[in-house]
Amino acid sequence: MASETSDSRARAEAVASFQIGNYKLAVRLLPPVLARHPADVLLLRLHGMALVRAGAAADGVPYLAQAARLAPGDALSATWHGIGLHSAGHHAEAARALQTASALAPGDPAPLIHLSRALLTLGQPQEALAAARRAVSLAPRLLDAERAARLSELAVLQATATTTPAALAEAWLALGRICMRLDKVMDARAAFTEALGLQRLHPEAACELALVEHLCGQPMAATARLQVLLDREPGCLTGRLALASRLLLEDGAAAALALLDAATPADGALRAHWHAQRTQALIGLGRDEAASRELALAERHRLPELELLLTWQRFVLARRLGRPEAAVFADRVTRLATIREAGTLEQRIDAHFDLADLARLEHRHAAAFEYVQRGHALLRAAQPFSRLEHEQHLGAIMRSFDANRLANGARSTAGDPAPVFIVGLPRTGTTLLEQILSAHPMVHGAGERLAIRETLVRLTGTTGAVTATTRAASLDAAALTAASADYLAELHALAPDAARVLDKMPDNVFQLGFIATLLPGARIVCCTRDLRDVGASIFQHRFIGHHPYAHDLADLGWYMAAQQRLLTHWQSSLPSPILMLDHADWIGDFDATLRRVLAFLDLPYDAACERFFEQDRRIGSASRAQVRRPINADGVGRWRLWAEQLAPMLHELPR
Repeated sequence: MASETSDSRARAEAVASFQIGNYKLAVRLLPPVLARHPADVLLLRLHGMALVRAGAAADGVPYLAQAARLAPGDALSATWHGIGLHSAGHHAEAARALQTASALAPGDPAPLIHLSRALLTLGQPQEALAAARRAVSLAPRLLDAERAARLSELAVLQATATTTPAALAEAWLALGRICMRLDKVMDARAAFTEALGLQRLHPEAACELALVEHLCGQPMAATARLQVLLDREPGCLTGRLALASRLLLEDGAAAALALLDAATPADGALRAHWHAQRTQALIGLGRDEAASRELALAERHRLPELELLLTWQRFVLARRLGRPEAAVFADRVTRLATIREAGTLEQRIDAHFDLADLARLEHRHAAAFEYVQRGHALLRAAQPFSRLEHEQHLGAIMRSFDANRLANGARSTAGDPAPVFIVGLPRTGTTLLEQILSAHPMVHGAGERLAIRETLVRLTGTTGAVTATTRAASLDAAALTAASADYLAELHALAPDAARVLDKMPDNVFQLGFIATLLPGARIVCCTRDLRDVGASIFQHRFIGHHPYAHDLADLGWYMAAQQRLLTHWQSSLPSPILMLDHADWIGDFDATLRRVLAFLDLPYDAACERFFEQDRRIGSASRAQVRRPINADGVGRWRLWAEQLAPMLHELPR
């Protein structure tokens, strides 16, 4: 009996791992169970598909084939066999298997969707389109069926000599929109880019691509694209709505409201979105009565895709007024955040993180962690992370900028001490340090500048991380000196009277070797903190930027450990002055730490730095609230609240 119970438990765990999409875990858990039940069709099917989803399609096909043989009348087994064959590159066999599956289940659109994909790969777009249209007729609201049809229609257009660029651009745009509704962000980005390549001034494609760029961690590129669009076409209402949404994400409620009020859409879907955006701006400005009136106007349109946003707005307003229905709205938001049709991907991500904030305020820490996991799961689609690529980048950095190159290689002749680079992982105190130093009358805090990255790209002629690093290490003194003169001229133009100008772009940690050769007089301050607290804090926040490592706990731990290795390399190799500053130093002895930092920067003591939290300066990072309070130990040891959930991250950290 005990062995039967153990077997049942092992089977349940293996099946559950597949069902939640953890295919690597399923690949580990299923074989022992399958060894005890070698003819179990379900287990064969799951193991085969887990291998396919884990990137080992060739290994998975035999299991899927065996499942299909053992259950010759089972349409699902035949469909999965076809999917596996297609993934393994056996497209003709896949088409035959999927035709069999469709015959076994003529009312099921799934075999037809996958058959359409296989036929497309075989170069049969008309046949693929016929299969996709049959799938759409069976399930008119199924997005996967519509995507198959759009892909096939596009292939037919591309194969037709008389197709115009405008028609192709519209086809790419329609495909991209379907991909976005399916949360296939990278596919959508490729489609919108193709549309703009065919019609450079296509306003709808520009708006869609900007929204994708924001999701992919390129907010400045998104804003710039929308601004260019509106400069060219001030009457583009879609562009105004898109830019307003960007401004609202950056606490720019007043600017967003002004942008929206400059042009009012006629009645229809755009008008509903306009009312919803105005509601959000008014909430941000604390104008709750006006927001309530605006929200009522948005709700009249009854647009399904606005349901999540409008329900969240109802919750915020009810909670501010202490109304009991706030709890009802919160429950509704929790449900709607899991429904694709209820809101955009951006809105669903934000909802999960906002619900996590609410749960933390109510001391429901387990619930908060669950919400952020859901948010990160959605973000992974927009910001995939590759350990292999990151390791290759780190290897190139440490080889190209080793101690010998940095001590004996070419460098600029510029010795200007004005540049100060603050580096460190997010949530280590980089914003705090900038806020403290910016209070000094001789210091200018320039925020997170792109200047180093732009200089690197200009000098190396590439955006590829590994190639740029290798080429940067080969630059001669003349090139470095000329580039440093341009860099310093631009730097001093920001604050002509400042003795020190701060740049706290986190990615500069990967360019410290290049910085040491470009700006030998620069100083570097590296902020550190207990990595367990750092990781817990990073995972709890939704960063508006490119942080692909942050969306999986194991990847997050690995990334932080890798950064520790890089810092160790810089400490032993850099000729430039570098100060290691731990967050705990400020808490333990603020005055001594402040004096140590100012001495490192050759700055006189100034009492204004002690009142850093009184500064009213714009802060663009997630730490804007914390640095407007005096130093405190609130975040120390907070990782213990989620010690069990953080296990995958903790396992990757150095002991």
